[in-house]
Amino acid sequence: MDDATWLIVGLGNPGKKYARNRHNIGHMVVQAVVAEANGSFSKHRAGAQVATVRLGLLPGGRPGPAVHLAYLDCYMNVSGGPVANLMKFFKVDADHLLVVHDEMDIDAHLLRLKQGGGEGGHNGLKSISQSIGTKNYCRLRFGVGRPPGRMDPADYVLGDFSAKDGVELDITIREAVDVIEDIVTTSFADAQQKLHSR
Repeated sequence: MDDATWLIVGLGNPGKKYARNRHNIGHMVVQAVVAEANGSFSKHRAGAQVATVRLGLLPGGRPGPAVHLAYLDCYMNVSGGPVANLMKFFKVDADHLLVVHDEMDIDAHLLRLKQGGGEGGHNGLKSISQSIGTKNYCRLRFGVGRPPGRMDPADYVLGDFSAKDGVELDITIREAVDVIEDIVTTSFADAQQKLHSR
């Protein structure tokens, strides 16, 4: 495990209207992490809700490292400014920024880890890359699959998860919580290898 602090940002849109959207899975995941750690969010001047908690256990049963988790008060397509401000405030470099987001190019309820590379048309990632001046940050990609038929992709991701997603969605969110704990208690590379070899 390295000693650098992680900043974990879950992407989404603010307000109850969007809370269960596929596009808001980042919010759901970071909220689940903080709930599991018995933490709570508070408003940060960067324009985000932030919680600092300890995650996982280290050898000998010691508490895991302190981690900053956030979801933003702004809309998805302007995520970059608040993320850049949080990185500056917490003194976190790009290689210790983890962004949790929905991914249409991955089958529903499948998780993948990636560092750097393109944004795949995701406006939240585009905004972050532009604001922090690099694409070389870490992503936890939460698969939501492709829209059915000729449905517009924007309408699809701004639609709610369906009732039939219920149990599987809860299981995958739980898995995402475990992946985040693996990242901060071991390393991104180790967590990536473990996840992708399942």
